[in-house]
Amino acid sequence: MQPLPIDSLLPGIVDALRKNSSLILQAEPGAGKTTRVPAALLKAGLTDREIWVLQPRRLATRLAARRVAEELGVRLGSTVGYQIRFDEVSSPQTRLRFVTEGILTRKLLSEPDIPSIGIVILDEFHERHLAGDISLALLKRAQAQRAELKIVVMSATLDVVSLATYLNDCPIVHATGRLFEVVLEYLPASDKRTLDQQVLAGLKRLFSRAGVVSTTGHILVFLPGAHEIRRAADTCRDFAKDHQLVVCPLYADLPPEEQDRVVQPSTHRKLILATNVAETSLTIEGVSAVIDSGLARTATHSPWSGLPTLKVAPISKSSATQRMGRAGRTRNGTCLRLYTQHDFDNRAEHQTPEIQRLDMTETALQVRALGFTRVEDFPFFEPPLPAAVESAELLLRRLSALTGEGTLTEIGRQLLLLPVHPRLGRIMVEAATKRVTQDGARLAAILSEREVRNSSADRSNSGGLLSGRSDLLELLETGRLSPTVERSARQLTGMLDASKSPPGTAPARFSPAWENALLYCVLA
Repeated sequence: MQPLPIDSLLPGIVDALRKNSSLILQAEPGAGKTTRVPAALLKAGLTDREIWVLQPRRLATRLAARRVAEELGVRLGSTVGYQIRFDEVSSPQTRLRFVTEGILTRKLLSEPDIPSIGIVILDEFHERHLAGDISLALLKRAQAQRAELKIVVMSATLDVVSLATYLNDCPIVHATGRLFEVVLEYLPASDKRTLDQQVLAGLKRLFSRAGVVSTTGHILVFLPGAHEIRRAADTCRDFAKDHQLVVCPLYADLPPEEQDRVVQPSTHRKLILATNVAETSLTIEGVSAVIDSGLARTATHSPWSGLPTLKVAPISKSSATQRMGRAGRTRNGTCLRLYTQHDFDNRAEHQTPEIQRLDMTETALQVRALGFTRVEDFPFFEPPLPAAVESAELLLRRLSALTGEGTLTEIGRQLLLLPVHPRLGRIMVEAATKRVTQDGARLAAILSEREVRNSSADRSNSGGLLSGRSDLLELLETGRLSPTVERSARQLTGMLDASKSPPGTAPARFSPAWENALLYCVLA
């Protein structure tokens, strides 16, 4: 097993957690915290219950679990397993479980004292996802009821002093990262060309000089999203072919088997075009160069309109540091930033936490279910914006999830059972009352998986909507649903309380009554 910088600190980490209920580990990129710390705690026998490791992304969750299982010499799904949305690989023998943030939040909502879990590790907490903030607050609350529950927060680039205060002045352990040298380069001036042309120019710049980049190692390019990845792949394809590079896209919506092929060791040199799924938690062996666009597609929310948005925006300094570190994980490397030093110097130190920019509707619903009469009374590490809370509670009342006085309704309790946004859950609850549960679940899954957006080209080529009334109905009528959507719909249907469907005959599929029922579900 390859030695990692964190290894020498593991005995001290175990001892600190043995003596304290909480611990913060601040580790630089490449230290090995994601895989080695959970395995060390498992081996130390600090608890006879499960250890859960919280990861911010599905890809990192699967790959981290696989890596730890390999290093421990066990089959994935036995001692070590994972659980993500609609996918679980575990068994009654599982002691170490890697999970995504939503999984832990729902576990804490259904079992606030989580009696089956002894240690929870929150990895990459510096990303400040909303679900991670909620989980931390719920864990602190559970720890007040169960003193033996232990919390470990791991972060690479976060100011941890205020976090340690929040966790009752817990100890902080610092760990260095990889010692491989990364040569950092900036552009001398801003490049006004399209992003795909900038990437091609960056590749030519790297290959124009003698050195390790021109002869060995994979090249990892960070881009905002799938659209930019596809354009860059088309633009760079001839250059990649001339230099024996295999073009490999990597983003969250790719099928798991395609993601796995990108990150697995290979004898072929790869040009990996990735979103920020490759920024943290996983190591792609053999990367010798990083080209950083300095951009990411960031989720935001408008409280006054109730609409979520995605916008391309500059990343923070801490994210840029994470990206640069991908080139120094296993060898010396190079990082070319497609922006200037002046641009970097004027960027924010850290990205704005999601709790200050995202829709709070699902969170407000969860907080009400925990018995808090006001969202503001929930013990957040950092509180949400008042306007976002007000907007969320107004939406919940419009969805009939809250009464005018702010108490949870039966519909609200049903929405809590469904791992989708309350808007999408409301479609399903209404579908059950109109005896179109399965197709209602398909609608929720379509919207959840962005199937409508992906099918826009098909609609334009077909000459318009077949139903003439709704793009969603068109997708159901033509059957152009991905396996992911169908699998999600089956899982969602199983989570809905079947007793909520009234007796009687369901409307025939594709009949006017069926169409009307589903359109009313969306309207609800």
